[in-house]
Amino acid sequence: MRFKRISPIEEIALKSAELEPIMTITESQIAFFHENGYLAIPEITTQNEIEKMRVIYDRAFSAKVGRAEGNQFDLAGTDEEGKEASLPQILGLSRYEPEIAESLYRTNALAISMQLLGDDARFTGDHAILKPALHGAPTPWHQDEAYWGEEWDYNALSVWMPLQEANLDNGCMQFIPGSHKMEVQPHHSIGHDPRVHGLEIDEVDSSNAVPCALPPGGATFHLSRTLHYTSPNLSPNPRRAYILTFATPPTRRTSERDFYWNKIKRTAREDRAKTAGAVKPTL
Repeated sequence: MRFKRISPIEEIALKSAELEPIMTITESQIAFFHENGYLAIPEITTQNEIEKMRVIYDRAFSAKVGRAEGNQFDLAGTDEEGKEASLPQILGLSRYEPEIAESLYRTNALAISMQLLGDDARFTGDHAILKPALHGAPTPWHQDEAYWGEEWDYNALSVWMPLQEANLDNGCMQFIPGSHKMEVQPHHSIGHDPRVHGLEIDEVDSSNAVPCALPPGGATFHLSRTLHYTSPNLSPNPRRAYILTFATPPTRRTSERDFYWNKIKRTAREDRAKTAGAVKPTL
């Protein structure tokens, strides 16, 4: 008889009936994060939990949950009805699938985020991005903060976890070290098409980009100004990513800035949201 080998993190989880954090990161990892703006770890939850999340995740995308209120849409396309999405996204996945919220993933992610941001860091939202097999679009270089309110300063990060192996063939995360030290740079809608919700930075030098391939259940952490990118999915299988965001309370800026790229958008997502009252993009 062959027994399935379990990882150390699974062994610890099996011994606890409560969802208590079972991992932290080291001082050297914390220092790396603040110097480079990102951190990759090989394991943040159990493979059993990943398998359960995949079922929930696929069910939600198949049912197009949140579409009527603008929370499910094509991040990289014009989001027309009847047209297959090239980069479908669901904002606020746990609102539609509450079961996914009670997870060791979120528990560990919060514990690590408090190490990185401070003890007052709190969960602020979640979303899911799916790259369909063979044609899932790239997610262009961008800073997350470019989507957010221009009048606030943020101390925020995103935790990106793949539900299968993530590599260069299917769209693992890539980062530009140190880019979090810049202000938010000018962005535009993908393809300069204001009907597209997704953003890309106007200019970028990605020659020193670092790809972060991960096993299922690994995770990356990155700050809201860290430049990041994922390549298209050229593999025969979907690439699933489930993202959590954490932040300390934002503070109002003393100087003005203009995120004009958000003001000129005219998306189908926004049209649906106006009539239904949708979850806003995180923060």
